Amino acid sequence: MPAGLSLLNIALRVLAALSITACAAPAAAQVCDGSNGYEAAAGGARTFLWTPGMLASAKATAASDPAVLARLKNDADAALGRGPYSVTHKTKLAASGDRHDYQSIGPYWWPTAGKPGGLPYSRRDGRINPERSGPQFDLDRLQNFSNDVSLLALAWHHTGDRRYAEHAAALVRVWFVDPATRMNPNFDHAQAVPGRSLGRAEGVMDAFRFVQVVEAIGLLGPSGALSDGDGEAVEAWFGDLVQWMATSPIGRAERAKTNNHGVYYDMLIGQFALYARLEPVAKTIAERFGPARIEPQFAADGTLPEELSRTRSWHYTLWTLHAAARMAQIGACIGVDVAGYRNGAGAGLRTALDRTAAVVDPEKDWGYPDIAFGDAKAMREEAELAVETFRTAAWYLADRRYEAAAMRYEESAGKSPAAYYLGPHRP
Repeated sequence: MPAGLSLLNIALRVLAALSITACAAPAAAQVCDGSNGYEAAAGGARTFLWTPGMLASAKATAASDPAVLARLKNDADAALGRGPYSVTHKTKLAASGDRHDYQSIGPYWWPTAGKPGGLPYSRRDGRINPERSGPQFDLDRLQNFSNDVSLLALAWHHTGDRRYAEHAAALVRVWFVDPATRMNPNFDHAQAVPGRSLGRAEGVMDAFRFVQVVEAIGLLGPSGALSDGDGEAVEAWFGDLVQWMATSPIGRAERAKTNNHGVYYDMLIGQFALYARLEPVAKTIAERFGPARIEPQFAADGTLPEELSRTRSWHYTLWTLHAAARMAQIGACIGVDVAGYRNGAGAGLRTALDRTAAVVDPEKDWGYPDIAFGDAKAMREEAELAVETFRTAAWYLADRRYEAAAMRYEESAGKSPAAYYLGPHRP
C-alpha cells in the first residue's frame, strides 16, 4: 500500500472516482458479515463466495464417494510439485520495461496474413489465438497459480493435511508479497493487441482468475499457513488493485462497458474491495449494479442482447449470469438486494436465470448461434460453466430450480474441480 494511504483514504479515493457517496452499513447483522465474510460462521475461514453451505455439501459429497476424495488428493499431490509462479518469469518484458507488470494479449486477435510480422493483428471473435499461452505472456502463469492455490486450499480443507496449506501459502507469498517476485497491482498491459494497443480495458477481465484465489486465501485462514503480516500484505495489494481499477484510464474504460465486461468489473472490484476491507466501496458498487447493469443489459424476455450478438452467445450469456449471481452474493454480504432489482422492462437476475435454466439442450433449444455447438470438447466446457452458474445461483438465491438445471449438465461436465468447493444445493 502506498505510504500514508490508510484504508479509509483509499476507500474515499475510490468512491470519489466512482462518483458515489459512502453510505452507512446496515444495522442488521448478516451471516456473511461484510468485509468479515463468513469468518465467524465458518471457524475463521474468511470467504465471501464460497459459502459454508457450499463447502459443507462438497465435503459431504467427497466423504461419501472415495473416488472424489482420491481424485482431489491426487490433483493436490501433483500441485505440490508445481510452482512457484511469478510474472517475473516471463521471457519478454511488458512495454513498461518493468518485469513485475503483468502482460497478456487479447484472446481473439491473430496475426494478419500478408503483413510483415502479422502486424497489426486482426480480430476473429470467438477464435482463441494459442499464442496468448506462450512463455512471453503471463496468462498461463496466472491461470496455473489460481488453479493450484485453490486446489491446495481445498485439499487442506477436505483432508487437514498441512502440506497443502503450506504450499498454497508459499505460492501466495511469491505472487503477492515477496518484493523480488510480486506482481505490480495493475493490468495496464493485459490483453494487448500487437500493432494496435499496449494494453486494453478488456484486460481487466484477466483478473477474474483472482476470484478463487481470494476465496482460497480465506479458506486457508484457520490453518495459520499465512502469517498475519503476509495476510495484511495481500490485503493491501488488493486495496491497491481496487484503487487502480477505479482510477486508472484502463479501469475506468472497463467500468464503462455495457456488456459482460461491465458486469464482471463490478463483481471483481466488489469482491476485491471486501477482501481489502474497503466495505464502503463494495457497498456502493452493489447499490449501483441494478441501475448500471441490469437496467440496460437485461431484456424483458430474460435474454442479454449484448451477448446474443457474439459468436458464442450461449457461453457469454452463462458467463455473464455467473458473474451477476456472484454480485448478488456480494450484495447480500453488505445488505444490498441485487437479486431483487427489477428494471423498467420488469426484468432482473431471476428473469435471465429462469430463461437460461429452461434450456434443456442448448444446441437445439437455445435459439441463437454459438460456434461451439457441434464441438464436443467446447460443449463439455460449456456444461461445466452451466453447472457452476446454476448451482451458485441455487445457493445464493435459495432456489432449488437452479439446482435442477445444474444437475442436467453434470454428466456432460465431467469431473470439474469446482466440485471440490461447490456441492449440490441442499436446503
